[in-house]
Amino acid sequence: MLFNSSEFLIFFPFVTLLYYVIPQKLKNYWLLAASYYFYMCWNARYALLMLFSTAVTYTGARCMEKTAGGWRRFVLAAGIVLNLAVLFVFKYSGFARDVLAWLSARMHIQLQLPAFDFLLPVGISFYTFQALGYMIDVYRGDTYPEKNFFQYALFVSFFPQLVAGPIERSKNLLKQLAVSVRFQYDRARDGFLLMLWGYFLKIVLADRIAIFVDTVYEDYMTYGGWYLVIATVLFAFQIYCDFYGYSVIAMGAAQILGIRLMENFRAPYLSASVAEFWRNWHISLTSWFRDYLYIPLGGSRRGSMRKNLNRLIVFTASGLWHGAKFSFVVWGALNGLYQAAGELLKPLRDRAVKILHLNRASLGHRLLCMTGTFLLVDFSWIFFRANSFYKSFEIIRQMVSVKNPWVLFDGSLYQCGLDMKNFHLMIVCLGVLLLADVCRYKGIRIREVLMSQDVWFRCAVVVFSVCFILAFGIWGPGYDAAGFIYFQF
Repeated sequence: MLFNSSEFLIFFPFVTLLYYVIPQKLKNYWLLAASYYFYMCWNARYALLMLFSTAVTYTGARCMEKTAGGWRRFVLAAGIVLNLAVLFVFKYSGFARDVLAWLSARMHIQLQLPAFDFLLPVGISFYTFQALGYMIDVYRGDTYPEKNFFQYALFVSFFPQLVAGPIERSKNLLKQLAVSVRFQYDRARDGFLLMLWGYFLKIVLADRIAIFVDTVYEDYMTYGGWYLVIATVLFAFQIYCDFYGYSVIAMGAAQILGIRLMENFRAPYLSASVAEFWRNWHISLTSWFRDYLYIPLGGSRRGSMRKNLNRLIVFTASGLWHGAKFSFVVWGALNGLYQAAGELLKPLRDRAVKILHLNRASLGHRLLCMTGTFLLVDFSWIFFRANSFYKSFEIIRQMVSVKNPWVLFDGSLYQCGLDMKNFHLMIVCLGVLLLADVCRYKGIRIREVLMSQDVWFRCAVVVFSVCFILAFGIWGPGYDAAGFIYFQF
């Protein structure tokens, strides 16, 4: 079930209404049933995988509560292996087979490898990491072992953030689920406004940008040069609006239900370095890898070289987490290399700033750093967007070898899926996004500014927003809801 589907627009109000009507002791059981129904609308059988992950980590945490020393480590290792084994079978077995086939062919060895053709379970990477994070937290003593299996099952399957995050920590979500909740108008109102903003990002912006990007990338041999440059720049905003839109809708829906989820994005494209970008992009995953992989590897405690090696390992693993393709691995490794290079070159940059008497606090210097960061990150998105490692390099070759700057001025861009009106509307909406991110960067809370206005003005803004989304949203042929990009992970 998609957030932008008519089914969800019926499902969510019904779940919310009943949630606030039934007795407190039944609320979490109702949310658990609703969450499993939400997931089973996609594929009912694969809900058993989520139940398996839930049972393994719940049992492991309870066992660790009653054991000590080496047995605790054994239980933790067993829980991690079992969960990652399921993730490997359904997400990476085909990739591993292709790698083995490639290696055996290069060594002239004939192998009869089994064929793997599993349908990737939606959200498996998200709920697996969330469950593993809980188990590791229990092992470390950072959180308590949940005794109520159904409450823990709700923590793993909570439907607003189930299939694409944010990847919640037990210290935040599990504790909130244990607290009684009553309806609060202000909280529900803010949640509704968050959902409106998320729908704007997804339906009006991301799905509109996708038309242009898909047209160019799917026929990159025809649309070379500046077509690909513009499409690559736009893809950076497409994936931002798509994933940020999902996260905001999830935050809004959870807030209406009395739950506050962690924020997943903080104006990432206003970052002045790649390291800062990753502190502001997909925050829940970045912090997960930091806490459960980077720090256990030694973090930054063992010198600069080991720090950069750990960083490269983490970002390569992050790329592999996103998908079983070499292009994802390259994308992750490239972002790790960016940060390692940035740290190694820091003395040279500091010296250049001193010699040239540059003011790092100036707006011009900040804009220059932001532009450079965006170009580096946007280049890496080519590997993320392309369907294969080979295709990534073909796209880059077409981008630099075809010289056609006139397409920027002769109206040719309006022949790439979006007509002139839709293209201009996209640009205006991107301006709205930029303004919102600048306000966020400066600490200006737009919702608070809106709530400080007169009632008639607030109502007019909400009505206008709803009508604008309905009128200018991209609904697809037959009003088919477009899936979210991160559903494939």
